[in-house]
Amino acid sequence: MLTTVDLNPAKKVDLHWNDISMEQAWRQASPVVARLLEQTMAGMPLSAEEAVLLAQADGADLIAVLKTADDLRQQVAGDRITYVVNRNINFTNICIVGCRFCGFGRAPKAEGAYFLPLDEIVARAVQAQERGATELCIQGGLPRDMDGYHYRNILLAIKAELPDMHIHAFSPMEIIYGVEKTGLPLREYLLMLKEAGLGSIPGTAAEVLDNDIRRLLSQNKLKVHQWVEVIKTAHQVGIPTTSTLMYGHIEEPRHWIRHMLLLREIQAETGGFTEFVPLAFIYEKTRLFQSGKGRAGSSLREDLLVHALARLFFNGSIPNIQVSWVKLGFEVSIACLQAGGNDFGGTLMEESISKSAGATFGEYVSPEEFQAMIRNAGRVPAERTTTYKLRRVFSSRDSEAAIRVRPQPMPAGHRHYSGTGY
Repeated sequence: MLTTVDLNPAKKVDLHWNDISMEQAWRQASPVVARLLEQTMAGMPLSAEEAVLLAQADGADLIAVLKTADDLRQQVAGDRITYVVNRNINFTNICIVGCRFCGFGRAPKAEGAYFLPLDEIVARAVQAQERGATELCIQGGLPRDMDGYHYRNILLAIKAELPDMHIHAFSPMEIIYGVEKTGLPLREYLLMLKEAGLGSIPGTAAEVLDNDIRRLLSQNKLKVHQWVEVIKTAHQVGIPTTSTLMYGHIEEPRHWIRHMLLLREIQAETGGFTEFVPLAFIYEKTRLFQSGKGRAGSSLREDLLVHALARLFFNGSIPNIQVSWVKLGFEVSIACLQAGGNDFGGTLMEESISKSAGATFGEYVSPEEFQAMIRNAGRVPAERTTTYKLRRVFSSRDSEAAIRVRPQPMPAGHRHYSGTGY
């Protein structure tokens, strides 16, 4: 069990939240924090003001927040850590948007620019199925001259070869782009994609759902009301979505909470979110960081707090909190899975957006390696579908006996973020 986490580059701070009871953690915390945590465990929803207060937690208060989040996770999700076997297909990196936090987009004639033909996308999809994938996550840049029906054509091409494959595709930004290109009403456009085989939508392009922050991140990105409209309409026509938050750049904890509050309100109305995924800012190759406007990613304290706060704030609302091993690396991911997280995300097979922005944590982890890491954390591995139906619970170590987890580099001080993929 991981009981020591480096919260400060100069020292190790013991966080024995696995070794103490929740009541003991509360006794060591400040009275106001203990009261809020006790109320949350009793089922009372946190207000935005209360959550902002918890976002300031440090020392014994931080340990109490992490311990409470982990105990609440156990009540909601049990001891299983789930994952999905999937492949990311980023079909183009040509993009007109120019987000300052992204290192992926390229001009049409720039070195390294690409646009995959349909037959190549299908070939990658078939290869993914042959390797056990049950999900394809498909996203890309926004090329200026792209046909608005191209997203539909991708779906039709894949489904013609793989009718049972779940396709998790096209961020709200891409959906808006397709609507603009085709002139179709949003609801009609989404129904067209659903009929063509779209199974769910990644709730990316959210970054932070605050227009002041969004203007600083990307003046050309869709506005908050557009993101919300796409998500709500998708839920209304029976297309579930994930939800995400990008943190560690120019935002403050109060922005995390406003963002989460909006997501909780949407979930209360539609019930269409399958999970919440905190995504740490991958900074190294982005214009935002290089211009001096964004900080060098998140601290480990922030990583732990964001995941724990999500578990507490979404109690009774969004049951699944996913950690992003691509963004955080394995060691920090395991720590977050002991601070409220219950899902390890996908095996990926391919993930070029994070790598383009400076991620160093690889592009593929085998299911067997996931299982071994989950076992090493003292939990039970389970493969799931995109919508969190269990496919297999690995109650025995037999299949993992010969697996050794490949070493992965620890982040140098801070973590990073790509832009999409969840």
